[in-house]
Amino acid sequence: MSTDKVIISCALTGAVTTKKHCPAIPYTPVEIAEEAQRAYEAGASIVHIHARNDDGSPTWSKDTFQQIMNETKARCPVLINWSTGGMGPMQDRVAHLAQRPAIAALNMGSMNYAKWNSEKKQFAFNFVFQNSFDDIVAFAKAMKEHNVKPEMECFDVGHTNSHRVLADLGVITAPFHFSFIMGVLGGIPASARHLAFQAEQVPAGSRWKVIGISRDQWQLAMAALSLGGDVRVGLEDNFYLPDGTMAKSNGELVAAAAKLVALSGRSVASLDETKQLLWPAGDHN
Repeated sequence: MSTDKVIISCALTGAVTTKKHCPAIPYTPVEIAEEAQRAYEAGASIVHIHARNDDGSPTWSKDTFQQIMNETKARCPVLINWSTGGMGPMQDRVAHLAQRPAIAALNMGSMNYAKWNSEKKQFAFNFVFQNSFDDIVAFAKAMKEHNVKPEMECFDVGHTNSHRVLADLGVITAPFHFSFIMGVLGGIPASARHLAFQAEQVPAGSRWKVIGISRDQWQLAMAALSLGGDVRVGLEDNFYLPDGTMAKSNGELVAAAAKLVALSGRSVASLDETKQLLWPAGDHN
């Protein structure tokens, strides 16, 4: 299938921001599932999900992930992508893979990470986002065990090229699926030039998308569309529509992305087309 098809992913909630930042951010399994439905109906075929407690705090509870999956599948057939990144013991961050989501995020390297302290209203510069090769391989093995496709999250060029290690070990198989996170302080800067360089690192036949943080999202989405890539939007990454107004739902962000796809001369991949692009052998969960 040609690169004129664009897979739209939507990151529904994240783990850090709250309703104080944006009232539309979902917390409960029902709220998250309703946002998944809105995103799907607007054109997203994949939803990336972090679990939350009802008060908005992050959780790795298997029961909560299962509730989110059940509520989402009751509403729409969108492909589910579980988060595995962030804080917490590895066993907690992989336990929910047994629920066999279609996709799971696989962080591909370590980096210095500036975290915003909302109380002090300043960045904290002493945090290292640590992902050793041992940990990356262990996550990839867990995904392979449950037939979950890794979405390799790359914050810099070295992260992208680290896929070669996993491929040599046989813990990932083609076609590969990359995400380029751009605009995080400590990672690769958000620019079309850097995105093009990242795209050059990807093996033929792979799919890649850009994850632009905050208002860089829309410019980077346009660049990705011109380079043959896919896009991710959603309240985890950015609250604002292209005109600067705050989105009232993830569906609004997906609808805006779909308009950009049409303007680029490409077309939004349907759910079935997305499955064909990511699993040409038809071996998805």
